Amino acid sequence: MSNPPAIADAAPDVDELTPYDISHLTTYLRLLDADNEGADWEEAASVVLSLDPAANETRAQRTWVSHLAQAKWMVSEGYRLLFTVDQELWEAHRPQRLSS
Repeated sequence: MSNPPAIADAAPDVDELTPYDISHLTTYLRLLDADNEGADWEEAASVVLSLDPAANETRAQRTWVSHLAQAKWMVSEGYRLLFTVDQELWEAHRPQRLSS
């Protein structure tokens, strides 16, 4: 399995599905799971986003906040756009499978 997609300092903040969103669907789901389980932000930033909150707390928290917000947008509104996404865009950016 190849490496997961790189995590930007901020997730997209637009009301449309982006290539970044498509490639990070698994990341968004993992963040939602962590949030639902009550994980603290440092743990989620470390485990899900592969960031080191101890090394740069401000960046790690800002990155976690923006990605969790985008994950919540995907659940409330963005998921509808998955049904209309261009097939070529999907193929170019589809999420990777999780290892078992």
